[in-house]
Amino acid sequence: MGIVGAIVVLVCVFGAYVSHGGHLGVLWQPSEIIIIGGAAVGGFIIGNPVAIIKLGIKKAIHGWLGKGPSKKEYLELLQMLFQLFQIFRKDGPQAVERHIEEPEKSEIFKQYPSFLKNHHAVDFLCDTMKITLSADLSQYDVEDLLTNDIKAAHVEEHQASHGINQIAEALPGLGIVAAVLGVVHTMGILDQGTEVIGGSIGAALVGTFMGVLACYGFVSPTVTKMNIDIEAEGRYLEVIKNAMIALQRGSPPLVCVEFARRTISPMDRPTFAEVDAAAKGAKKAA
Repeated sequence: MGIVGAIVVLVCVFGAYVSHGGHLGVLWQPSEIIIIGGAAVGGFIIGNPVAIIKLGIKKAIHGWLGKGPSKKEYLELLQMLFQLFQIFRKDGPQAVERHIEEPEKSEIFKQYPSFLKNHHAVDFLCDTMKITLSADLSQYDVEDLLTNDIKAAHVEEHQASHGINQIAEALPGLGIVAAVLGVVHTMGILDQGTEVIGGSIGAALVGTFMGVLACYGFVSPTVTKMNIDIEAEGRYLEVIKNAMIALQRGSPPLVCVEFARRTISPMDRPTFAEVDAAAKGAKKAA
């Protein structure tokens, strides 16, 4: 939806400008773009370590092109958890161990590509099951372990979001910097006539326009979408967390999955009947 939103912004802003007799060619000022864009990127590099820069770019691209987990993906996750827990209950820890040691080779996980491609979620589940199989942990230990994992991931992701947000906040000011430099240039050509001076002042004002438009029309909404995506990814992990805690309490697989299902937001939550049907399908597969 990011591209759709960008098209709406561009069409409305520039379409209205042209409809009032404006000329698009006047707005093409490469030097202003270099000043604003270069200063914004440079500031982003100065203020953030390389890992956060890479993560910020990745999250920003995902904000434009990606989406959060869908109802179908949540249903697949619940079905996968039920199938894994069913094997754990019926055949014992050894039967599960071969799946969590090499998840990319697991016949269970291969049935659920939406889960398998989420590497953080795969590690989140498999590493937790490894430690629960090798150590005597209470349900409270498991809860603390998983909560800390989610918090650590959120800290890094929010640092990346904050870095992009700093760019958004800087853009209007950098637009003014470009405009001031344009005015400074204009002061040196006051003897060249009103037409040249007017064109130079107009070019300077384009810098302010570009900075404000880039901030409120593109970068700031991107940050908003990044934060929404971070929360959505966190909810996906919360589903796994609640299922694992229920399993550690000794709850049967279907109850574990129900605890997990109730964690999903109502907008994306599969119904009990849908999960029950998926569980029956997983039983047949097992």
